[in-house]
Amino acid sequence: MATVLFLHGWHSAPGGLKPTALRSGGHCVLNPQLPDDDFAEAVRVAQAEFDIHRPKLVVGSSRGGAVALSLDSRDARLVLLCPAWRMFGAAGVAKPGTLILHSRGDDVVPFADSEELVRASGLPASALIEVGIDHRLADEVSLAALLEACHE
Repeated sequence: MATVLFLHGWHSAPGGLKPTALRSGGHCVLNPQLPDDDFAEAVRVAQAEFDIHRPKLVVGSSRGGAVALSLDSRDARLVLLCPAWRMFGAAGVAKPGTLILHSRGDDVVPFADSEELVRASGLPASALIEVGIDHRLADEVSLAALLEACHE
C-alpha cells in the first residue's frame, strides 16, 4: 500500500478516525499536527513532511484539503474530503487526477464549493464523489469510499 500524507481539518488532531481507517487499510500514514491559527505555517509544516517522505498520495480533510491544494505535491495524487478551499488559503484549482469526496448534507462546507472546484479545475464530473451524511465523513460508507479512493 501507499504512503499517505493525511492533513487534518481545523480544530482536529492527528490520529483521528480517517487516518486510523487508512492505517487499517494497510497504508503507512503520515499525520502531522497542523496549527489552527496560522494557515501559512500549516502549509509549511505539511510541505516539510511531504518533502521528507515524498508520499504518492495526499489526503486533505476540510481545512486540510485547502492545505493540500496549497502544497507543491509534485506527482502525488490528491484526495480531498469536503475541502474548505474557499474558507482557507488562496488555491482555487486542483490538479489533474484529484478526487473529491463530499456530502450534500455537509453543513460546514457547501457541496456546491466542491462542484465549483471540479469545474474550475477542468476535472471530470466523476472526480466528485457524493458520499456521507455530514461534514465529518465518519460513517462506514464514507470510510469505505475513502479507502477505495486511496487504492485507485
